[in-house]
Amino acid sequence: MTQQTAVSGTTSATSRAGAVWALIITSVAGFMAALDNLVVTTALPAIREDLGGALDDLEWTVSAYTLTFAVLLMFGAALGDRFGRRRLFIAGLAVFTGASAAAAMAPGIGSLIAARAVQGVGAAVMMPLTLTLLTAAVPAARRGTVYGIWGAVNGLAVASGPLIGGSLTEHVSWHWIFWLNVPLGLIALPLARLRLAESRGTGARLDIPGTLLASGGLFGIVYGLVRGPADGWTDSVVLTALIAGGALLAGFVLYSSRAAEPMLPMRLFRSRAFAGINAASLLMFVGMFGSIFLLSQYMQGVLGYSPTEAGLRMLPWTGMPMLVAPVAGILSDRVGGRPVVAAGLFLQAAGLGYMAWVATADASYAVQLPALIISGIGMALYFAPAANLVMSSVRPQEQGIASGANNALREVGGALGIAVMSSIFSARGGYESAQSFVDGLRPALVTGSGVVALAAVAALVIPARRTAGRTGQAARRTSAPVLETTSR
Repeated sequence: MTQQTAVSGTTSATSRAGAVWALIITSVAGFMAALDNLVVTTALPAIREDLGGALDDLEWTVSAYTLTFAVLLMFGAALGDRFGRRRLFIAGLAVFTGASAAAAMAPGIGSLIAARAVQGVGAAVMMPLTLTLLTAAVPAARRGTVYGIWGAVNGLAVASGPLIGGSLTEHVSWHWIFWLNVPLGLIALPLARLRLAESRGTGARLDIPGTLLASGGLFGIVYGLVRGPADGWTDSVVLTALIAGGALLAGFVLYSSRAAEPMLPMRLFRSRAFAGINAASLLMFVGMFGSIFLLSQYMQGVLGYSPTEAGLRMLPWTGMPMLVAPVAGILSDRVGGRPVVAAGLFLQAAGLGYMAWVATADASYAVQLPALIISGIGMALYFAPAANLVMSSVRPQEQGIASGANNALREVGGALGIAVMSSIFSARGGYESAQSFVDGLRPALVTGSGVVALAAVAALVIPARRTAGRTGQAARRTSAPVLETTSR
């Protein structure tokens, strides 16, 4: 008995150590990939002064990353399922780290854009596998808490991108927004090789037709959304991209509903849990990305803060996930993800609506602070339970592609949010004066608030949590982390 107890204790300690290392490695990788979505935005003037280039070139330093990242997410997840998640995670991390160094050393605007596109490729392979590797390393009973920490780190990266980019550009050099990734990547690469366990999905062959249809469709949609605000929604290239992308995605859905081994089985969307959380994620990122994009400009261009000052004043919003998201993960373990996610999204919507109400050309920080705090708590309550809901709504062997699909929808939502809210901003206001900016900002924020409220409604479609006894029985029968009903 004593020997058995000792062996059991050693195994448990090893398991805990593996879970901690998996959390650290995947959080660092997720932080790097999420950060680079918006980190460049506040550095664009400095990049233009140093490397030259027209306005379109500067926009592509942001868009090239978004485009390749969004387009290849599901393909990256499928590669991991087929050839080994740890192996592909390491490959994606290596590509991302190398491309970050290339971006930092770029001699011209063209080479910077190319490096950013390669960064997106690495992130697309790496990012969806962070969740599947983390899920494999953590016992089901503790996943909510661990997802809370993982979600906090990723949420902080998305929201603090403008602050980090602005601070490094202002006090050091714009090159360091890319150099920052290199030591993190060089540390994480050997740790991933030594500390992460290998896992695979179903082992099915790669779905080449499905991959081409999904990648082509996402490329058309994201390209059209990225170029629409700059080129105009009636531009022939923009319209062609959107129409062709929509047609290819429709073809992907039709093909995947009939194929024997599709990359993304359409039957997953018959699960109310899977469909509901993906709809909520898409709408959440529409509202959040568009709002951050405009509010960071409002604080600098209208209220006169430096990039660093603006980022610090947004910390009650952007830094809140570090405090609240771990608690949200614990709550989701106890009461289920649906009520926590829905409450977070309603709070996020309320915060954006409040900000739209108080935004003026000379608004004091004290007036804005309640809106920032409410939005921060809401965002924090969303991130951790959302990850839990995605991973628990499918079987273990399908978690890779489920993560890839959810991340792809988030990226499309982010691009759509910036495009839609920028268009509303331009139609109602502009950059001519502080008042003109506010005139465009307020209806855009109201729109963002409404979209996030719709995300909360979508979250309520997710079935309520099963009773503990039935959930435990189901989990034992399927060896899956069934924390929520899946309504298959």
